[in-house]
Amino acid sequence: MRAVKLLLPVLALLAACSDPAAKSQAQDAGLAQPTKAPPSSVEGLKTSFAPVVKRAAPAVVNVSSRRVVRQRVDPFWDLFSGRGGMPQQRVAQSLGSGAIVRADGVILTNNHNIDGADEIMVQLADRREFPAKVLLADPRSDLAVLKIDTGGERLPVIAIDDEETMEVGDLVLAIGNPFGVGQTVTNGIISATARSNVGITDYAFFIQTDAAINPGNSGGPLVDMDGDLIGINTAILSRSGTSSGVGFAIPAAMARQVLNAALGGGQAVIRPWLGVRTQTVTADVARSLGFPAPRGVVITDIWPGGPAQRAGLQVGDVILAVGGEDVNDEGAATYQFGSRRPGEQVPVRLLRDNAERTVQVRAEPAPGGRGDERTISGANPFQGATVATLSPAIADEIGVDPFDGKGGGVVVTRVAQGFAQQAGLKPGDMVREINGRQIRSLGDLNSAIGAGGKVWRVTIQRGGQLITAAFRT
Repeated sequence: MRAVKLLLPVLALLAACSDPAAKSQAQDAGLAQPTKAPPSSVEGLKTSFAPVVKRAAPAVVNVSSRRVVRQRVDPFWDLFSGRGGMPQQRVAQSLGSGAIVRADGVILTNNHNIDGADEIMVQLADRREFPAKVLLADPRSDLAVLKIDTGGERLPVIAIDDEETMEVGDLVLAIGNPFGVGQTVTNGIISATARSNVGITDYAFFIQTDAAINPGNSGGPLVDMDGDLIGINTAILSRSGTSSGVGFAIPAAMARQVLNAALGGGQAVIRPWLGVRTQTVTADVARSLGFPAPRGVVITDIWPGGPAQRAGLQVGDVILAVGGEDVNDEGAATYQFGSRRPGEQVPVRLLRDNAERTVQVRAEPAPGGRGDERTISGANPFQGATVATLSPAIADEIGVDPFDGKGGGVVVTRVAQGFAQQAGLKPGDMVREINGRQIRSLGDLNSAIGAGGKVWRVTIQRGGQLITAAFRT
């Protein structure tokens, strides 16, 4: 089970069969559609959730994974065990949940359920088991799309409802396999609809719920009273590791985006990028701007030639809403723009010179790529590290701030076995200085490494902090 500080991953599962009478292109492709059929009566809803559960439960699955982990045992103990300090192997197992979203066996779950797995098994509600393959894994959203071979059999599915307006207080259900005890249903309400900056993922905008979800529930759907998936449960806030009534689910819109990328044959999710750096309007900032109350985010930097600049946005503008949804922090602005379809014209409402206006910004992927990526070898602290010129596309992929490389910069994209791994370098580290020489490009890096030496003084930037260390090679 993944842990992020006090945030412990969880899952809730639910599935609903689509209405066979409904007709749409998505249904022809095997995707279930939201039924939007309300319960027959309010009194009936007060009596039981059973009708909703019967629609959803058949599409709830268990997801289990196995991976071999190599670890070094205490070398002192090795002297007596005869193992000679050789790394030992153990099998790590993970148990979670998922939801069938297409009748031919396409399943949504959390990425942390299957990350690094050598084997993935899916158990259906009727207890049949199938090996699964990964169509797409997206660590940034903590979502993964799996596929099982059903031999042509059509499975029950749950509809993804990414269009319904959710409100605090709406009733929801969570169905999953907590602690491996078997399929379990819990109910609660939506506690909040736009939680960000909660430390779960770096690309997040969560639904908060008090429905009881526990370890083993991770990856399953949060379901509304129509039996539709409105979120994928991902984490809980807890001091004990069990439900304390504060759970978080990834919104259906994000799940739909990852699913569409997988079904389109993509190897990664291409998200639109606005091209601005923003700062939350706090109470102090609001007073300086003359706002009666804090709202929106103020643009502090803008990418030259990016979508925002071409649409006319400027440093100092306050973004109030993106795509018709209010934004009050950087995470919300990033999510609302990033969840749009590439090529779409997105309305951005902003405040400039005490006047509100709306501009249309074209949703485009972040520019740049890995064209100049190289893996470093030789006797130096970067041996085994793969580096590239930092671009917005690479920054988006590995979860760093692209503006850190606006004036030039080299970023570590991968770390394999070698001196770099032993030295503690990580993907996302920005190389700032080597032996007193500033590093702004791969050429600077090559020259600094080519100069050689036995002692190396290296400065990197990690998470906004500069770290300097000396190494001998």
